[in-house]
Amino acid sequence: MTQRSRCLAVLAALLLAFAAALVAPATAAPANAVQHGASQPVYSYANAIRETVWVDTGLDNDGSSGTDRVAADIIRPSEPAAAGQKIPVIMDASPYYSCCGRGNESQLKTYDANGNPVQFPLYYDNYFVPRGYAVVLVDLAGTNRSQGCVDVGGPADVTSAKAVVDWLNGRAHGYSSVTGGSLVSPTWTNGSVGMIGKSWDGTIANGVAATGVQGLKTIVPISAISSWYDYYRSDGAALYSGTPADLASEVESSNAAPNCSTVQSQLAAGSPSNGNWSPLWQARDYVASAASVRASVFVVHGMEDLNVRDINFSQWWSALARTGVDRKIWLSQTGHVDPFDYRRSAWVDTLHDWFDHYLMGVDNGIQSAPVADIERAPDQWTQEQTWPAPGTVATTLNLTPGALTAGTGGGSASFTDNPSLGEDNWASEADQSTSEKTAFSTGALTQPLQMSGQGSITLKVTPSTKSAHLSAVLVDLGPATIRNYEGSGEGITTLGTRSCWGDSTAGDSACFLDTAADTEQVGYTIFSRGWADLGHYAGLNSAATITPGKAYTITFNLAGTDHVVPAGHRLALIVAGTDNGLLNPASTRPKVTIDLAHSSLQLPLVGGAGQLPAGGGHAGGAMLPGLTVRQAPAERDSFR
Repeated sequence: MTQRSRCLAVLAALLLAFAAALVAPATAAPANAVQHGASQPVYSYANAIRETVWVDTGLDNDGSSGTDRVAADIIRPSEPAAAGQKIPVIMDASPYYSCCGRGNESQLKTYDANGNPVQFPLYYDNYFVPRGYAVVLVDLAGTNRSQGCVDVGGPADVTSAKAVVDWLNGRAHGYSSVTGGSLVSPTWTNGSVGMIGKSWDGTIANGVAATGVQGLKTIVPISAISSWYDYYRSDGAALYSGTPADLASEVESSNAAPNCSTVQSQLAAGSPSNGNWSPLWQARDYVASAASVRASVFVVHGMEDLNVRDINFSQWWSALARTGVDRKIWLSQTGHVDPFDYRRSAWVDTLHDWFDHYLMGVDNGIQSAPVADIERAPDQWTQEQTWPAPGTVATTLNLTPGALTAGTGGGSASFTDNPSLGEDNWASEADQSTSEKTAFSTGALTQPLQMSGQGSITLKVTPSTKSAHLSAVLVDLGPATIRNYEGSGEGITTLGTRSCWGDSTAGDSACFLDTAADTEQVGYTIFSRGWADLGHYAGLNSAATITPGKAYTITFNLAGTDHVVPAGHRLALIVAGTDNGLLNPASTRPKVTIDLAHSSLQLPLVGGAGQLPAGGGHAGGAMLPGLTVRQAPAERDSFR
């Protein structure tokens, strides 16, 4: 072959390689991993590589002599690396790996005598590593083996996880030791990362996605916070959730704590008990940065989650709708529970398809499947093509006195705040006139009524004292079997049997305790809630001085939900003061008078006002103020 021929051959080969690179998916799966449209367990879990890399965050929030490093415990199949193949990553960044544990069995990370990781909590490693994924479990700054300080969803939390995504994509430095050590390069990964986690873990997934970091292809936030203000406050009212400084103290490692008093002081000072919005809350509001999200998002939440309240998922979902990213949602009847513990087989299969598609590029159709899975009754699920459901209409319900008659508004209703009572007390006495609440009801429904999305309420009220808190609760009045979300398992019972999900080793079992639905028979179902401090009627930046005897108008959100009130049941709204156990009381115990002519309820109803009976309602001879309906056609589909 002549020199010219050799040059032409080399050029042709380079062009072919370049063309192949252009058409090959960036998330191509390792050879032999994908068969029959799904990644298969073809790699050895027992022989997987287990290692720790300490990633430099670029921050020094503990005031040490250098930037903080966070521990990333990694388990990955050895075969793809030996063959020169690169693999994607499933990542869970958490503060709980040494203090509190993960999952229904509170699993902790464990290590051998040399500090090498042995047990990786949960099933992600057991199930997905044999299928060609790496699993990376990150200790958030200031927890377990990581340096730095816990700042409860703030820049250090988010950056400590984002830095690992950057390292996996060649943009940050990783080391073989927490101090010193040699540089470690992630030559084994293609840089495609999916973040997953429940509660704080899923919250960090939201926060990292909101940075727009490249390489993060998908997130699966389970029972996750989207704005930390809405974990601790609700429209100015203090929720029964403690303080950020308290939470930091619970998870911070003993090594980190002595260096973190400054951060603790900042957390305390930045979260005022008066309910005002502050720079600390702004820095922890991922909803405000939703436009930066590039990753697909699979939201999972319990519609009776009284820990991370449902406003967190519904406002996040609505904000993401404006980004155009692929989205999917599961809504259960549980409280703060992982889907692995209430719908295990379907969950693992769906998650498998989700990660295969978004991290390996498998064309399995998950992106075209129905968007929403909704639990209507314990273990009874339906699907919706979109969420909120198709045909959802923003509908205004007017509050009118009287019963079973339609009206145009007018009159008044009143209650006196009683902090010893809460929503269950109110709902159980919805048809009785009591001093601590006022209730509004439709008549018996002639057809099912579905609420799908996030509502709000506008109240014009006059308090008798200088402070007042308001609670608004939506109730399905009628008998039902529901998950016992107020029980110790928040809707599940843990059984004595086990089922296995993946491969095991002596130090890391793939077999987990089975669960079953914990159910109860009820005469009413509370399905959406909202709370507010009247002093914040004009906004959250500062609390206004309330004048007793003066009327104020306030609008606040109700949590997102997807609930069907069956035919024969009634829809009720209860308005009261302190919701015991969920809302901290105001400084006074006011009598609050509601101007019904200037108060209304806004709900996303499937089919709109036409699904409601005319006029208000009563039961058992007890008259209630009524709900009269008017529909705003211009607002159609505004809850999508």
